[in-house]
Amino acid sequence: MTIRRISIFGATGSIGQNTVDLVRRTPERFKVVALTGGRNVAQLARDARELGADLAVTAHEERLPALREALAGSGVEAAAGPPALLEAADRVADWVMSAIVGAAGLAPGIRALEQGGTLALANKESLVTAGPLLMAVAAEHGATVLPVDSEHSAVFQALVGEDIASVERVIITASGGPFRDWPFGRMAEATLEQALNHPNWAMGQRITIDSASLFNKAMEVIETKEFFGLAPSQIEVLVHPESLIHAIVGFRDGGLMAHLGPADMRHAIGYALNWPERRHLPVERLDLAKIGKLRFEAPDEKRFPALRLAREVMQAGGLAGAVFNAAKERALDGFIAGQIGFTDMARVVEEVLARMSGETGLIDAAITLDNVAQTDHVARIRATEAIETLKTRA
Repeated sequence: MTIRRISIFGATGSIGQNTVDLVRRTPERFKVVALTGGRNVAQLARDARELGADLAVTAHEERLPALREALAGSGVEAAAGPPALLEAADRVADWVMSAIVGAAGLAPGIRALEQGGTLALANKESLVTAGPLLMAVAAEHGATVLPVDSEHSAVFQALVGEDIASVERVIITASGGPFRDWPFGRMAEATLEQALNHPNWAMGQRITIDSASLFNKAMEVIETKEFFGLAPSQIEVLVHPESLIHAIVGFRDGGLMAHLGPADMRHAIGYALNWPERRHLPVERLDLAKIGKLRFEAPDEKRFPALRLAREVMQAGGLAGAVFNAAKERALDGFIAGQIGFTDMARVVEEVLARMSGETGLIDAAITLDNVAQTDHVARIRATEAIETLKTRA
């Protein structure tokens, strides 16, 4: 049996913990090179000890003493800060889970690809902000990128044995979130607690709110374009409240290939972890007779403008994705902090995109790590200004 060397970036988040769960079920198959996490160093240390990791890294330098204390006597090396994340990515691994939340996941993902292994990509921001760069680095170093979002994993699986040139359209599904049937006026008054009450998925705070606003789906539309090389006009979104069909691929002969699976991220993670094999996974087996019905409806882009904004971003190209992501993250911060309302998040993103589209040298600059970082920085400043304006009007 070949033992695979693996690293998990973002190990303490929901995707990371599901990955850890799968690895611990067959630990004899894996050698864990590195685990990284955020402030939850207790969880990071527990997992590093259990899985016998060589290295554990917290992104926050002030948490290093606590991490060292938690790992004392284990033989696991402890490190902290962005440079340590990059050093961990430089360590050779056959398979790396990229599940760091936000734009901070881009640079470690690029460094991991430069080692020529497989990057299991759960970090949406990497493709949204710098898709062409990421895929070019993978091609240059003979590395493989596997999708971990349930929708993109579904598309990937539906395309096995197919020619991408025969694809006419790709439909990714959205549950519609907790506000699927709410009128716009009621959505404007939605609380943080209500936004976190997702009907189908158990996820982290930020991605759950993004799912409620459909910004998560907007990010996935952009990801679909970048990962599969499709035209924006080929990508559709369909609201599917049951969240059992994750994506549908339509071919030029009129046939549709749908991927069904339970609302459990361990399927997409496990598929990437075991690829190109399929192995047993501890997920629910669907009883279609018991389910009975599957519902579909078109998304309302007036109530959920994030989808329209995603199409504008794809049309603009360049660094528009970096602007979109940074403004979205800052707007989300503002909603969580109670500075703006739920529907104000889309207003902030739209205003920042409009302002920066006219700033020559930003959106139309070459897609490099430095330019992505600079654009991200400026977009967050613009978003903060937009939030302050909304607060003043309120």
